[in-house]
Amino acid sequence: MTRGSPDASRSRQSGSPSSRDTDSLIDANGGSRAYGTTESADISGREDITPPNIYLWLPNLIGYVRVALAIVSLYFMPWHPHYATTLYTTSCLLDAVDGLAARAFDQSTKFGAVLDMVTDRCTTTCLLCYLAGAYPNWAIAFQLLISLDISSHYMHMYSTLSQGSASHKALPSTANPLLRLYYSSRAMLFWTCFGNEACFVVLYMLRYEKVEWIATAATVVLYISLPICILKQILNLLQLGGACSSLVKIDQADWIDKQRRRRAEGKEGVAGGASGSGTGRGKGRR
Repeated sequence: MTRGSPDASRSRQSGSPSSRDTDSLIDANGGSRAYGTTESADISGREDITPPNIYLWLPNLIGYVRVALAIVSLYFMPWHPHYATTLYTTSCLLDAVDGLAARAFDQSTKFGAVLDMVTDRCTTTCLLCYLAGAYPNWAIAFQLLISLDISSHYMHMYSTLSQGSASHKALPSTANPLLRLYYSSRAMLFWTCFGNEACFVVLYMLRYEKVEWIATAATVVLYISLPICILKQILNLLQLGGACSSLVKIDQADWIDKQRRRRAEGKEGVAGGASGSGTGRGKGRR
């Protein structure tokens, strides 16, 4: 749908996007930009300004390094826990570095934000898949954690985009207070994500680690990080519930708008019919 269409105009006036508008990204100025169209990246008429190569901005380069480190860690995971742990942990820590670089160099981008989130989801999913094989009795628990992680973040991002938020971290005042604190506090965001990943990493280490003092240290880290991991799952549940509620409200608003349009069209049809019948009677009398 283009920005000039009547439905899009009515959607913006009513404060909620139509169902078709929710399939578009929201730009920084509040306008919708459809996926896969020239409108989404229209830079015509701006020949005086050369667009930068966003792919090569520093935060995104760090993101590519994160992906590479995660892939190599998966290669070592079955047979070299020390290499795998070091590489995977480094990939996770770089998650904070790319954010610092984006703010320091004013290089925050939508591409970088999505790359960051997708990398987080994929790396965690890969590790949990491996843990499901390493701890077969707990496989269903790891499968449920994967499902919760992916579904909550996907629905949360989709709902925030549907509401026109510039970022998935920008939550309305009506959102859950704990969830708002999680996304507004960089310290809480970092330590919660770090503790969550640390819990999964030490579970992997304890399955294969043969050095006694390292296994003991990993056990201590597990006891510390497990409550944080539980908190992260609670936040995921709150995020999923909040996203569902927001999407339902958008659907309800769309349904109300649709009913109002139908009623208005019905009244116009009745008025037009009455006018036509009156004209016909007048001609008959003449």
